[in-house]
Amino acid sequence: MTAAKRYLALDLGAESGRGALGIFDGRKLTLEEVHRFANGPVRVLDHIYWDALGLFANLKQALADAAARGPVHSIGIDTWGVDFALLAKDGSLLGNPVHYRDSRTDGVMEQVFAVVPRERIFELTGIQFIQLNTLFQLYAMARSRSPLLDAADKLLMMPSLFNFFLTGRKVEEFTAASTSQLLDPRDGTWVKPLFDVLGLPYRIVPEVVRPGQKIGTVRADIAEETCCGPIPVAAVGCHDTASAVAAVPAQGRSWCYISCGTWSLMGIEAPRPIINAKTLAFNFTNEGGVGNTIRFLKNIMGLWLVQECKRQWAKEGQDLSYGEITSIAASAKPLQRFVDCNDAVFLAPGGMPSRIAEFCRRTGQRAPADRGEAVRCALESLALTYRKALGVLEEVSGGRIDVVHVVGGGTQNRLLCQFAANACNRPVVAGPVEATAIGNVLMQAVTLGDLKSTADLREVVRNSFSPIRYEPQGTAAWDDAYGRFLKVCS
Repeated sequence: MTAAKRYLALDLGAESGRGALGIFDGRKLTLEEVHRFANGPVRVLDHIYWDALGLFANLKQALADAAARGPVHSIGIDTWGVDFALLAKDGSLLGNPVHYRDSRTDGVMEQVFAVVPRERIFELTGIQFIQLNTLFQLYAMARSRSPLLDAADKLLMMPSLFNFFLTGRKVEEFTAASTSQLLDPRDGTWVKPLFDVLGLPYRIVPEVVRPGQKIGTVRADIAEETCCGPIPVAAVGCHDTASAVAAVPAQGRSWCYISCGTWSLMGIEAPRPIINAKTLAFNFTNEGGVGNTIRFLKNIMGLWLVQECKRQWAKEGQDLSYGEITSIAASAKPLQRFVDCNDAVFLAPGGMPSRIAEFCRRTGQRAPADRGEAVRCALESLALTYRKALGVLEEVSGGRIDVVHVVGGGTQNRLLCQFAANACNRPVVAGPVEATAIGNVLMQAVTLGDLKSTADLREVVRNSFSPIRYEPQGTAAWDDAYGRFLKVCS
């Protein structure tokens, strides 16, 4: 490279979004945040939606702000998985995309299994069963005879919707599509027999493209509006976890990752899907990764419980910072009570402290007496859930995992990182915090030919960012706690 390249990562999470400008000199990467904005559910009548047009307006603002600082050589978009938009033939948006925490999928999994056994669905897709998956959202629409399905010409997952708004091209990116439970992860094709037997319209699924391909060029009207020029739009790991995993600064093979935020995605990088009776029983998933890999992982409810506690307390008049919340948790007595982070009772927003207390009472434990005890319970339970997932990963992969890499915003919670090291009895290497934006940016570099492979990408991450290492402490107490955890969270 003769001059530094400037790549814009448009990164949308469940709480916020931002534009991050990556400046790459051929060896090291620096990030500059150019625009940050809030994101979250919008309740209208009986349903919860995403504000897709408001989000796109903010993405354009991020592009304009980046272009005002200098030339932008490419753009990449990543978002959460499973949610989607429906488009008419002329490209019009058919309604607001529904939020994955909406109640329309309550009870739908059992309805689907009455038509297609869960074993058959897993054999076809390799995806774990959670009621928020695209498959169950679509079936809920079909069961309610939604007129939107009849009017739809194309379905686009959320990152692909914004890529379409930017370029005018209706294609689906592999890593995002793989979260739908409608794609065969072996060859990246849609599973038509599943659509047919469930009465879902197969005509609405678009062509699938792989990470590292160019999707298109920014439309002329947007280029004029944002003063950015005809910039290429790259297919990065458009599912945010795929971009985050790309930026794990690991070497060798004996490691696993936790992409830690609202959700914790814990897994290994595999050369092919791991689809068998054992992985079905453990409810693990096979999602698409960059560099022709599979992210074999477990979805864990993550820091959602803490986020929702914070939100509830703010509604009650005490708006604590995350630093304050972590501090009071650190002062609470350790390893007193546990919750199953993935229990369905914790899925919907609202009233999280009461839900934690009720789970404890229901399982014969003393409910938290204060905020510190509630948050400590959530964090310790999350760390012990990591330990449980680690055991499955080692059993399925047939080898010991020597180090746990934690990336993403959750690495800023040092208490959780230390708990994870203690619970797993493994060193935890935490960082980079901005893994999703970093992976997004560097996959753009791969698309433009400035990097050749994922290995090159990870070398840049190691050159550019310094992680924090946590060694296990007090493991005997955590071993004892794990036995008690399993009794209430089996």
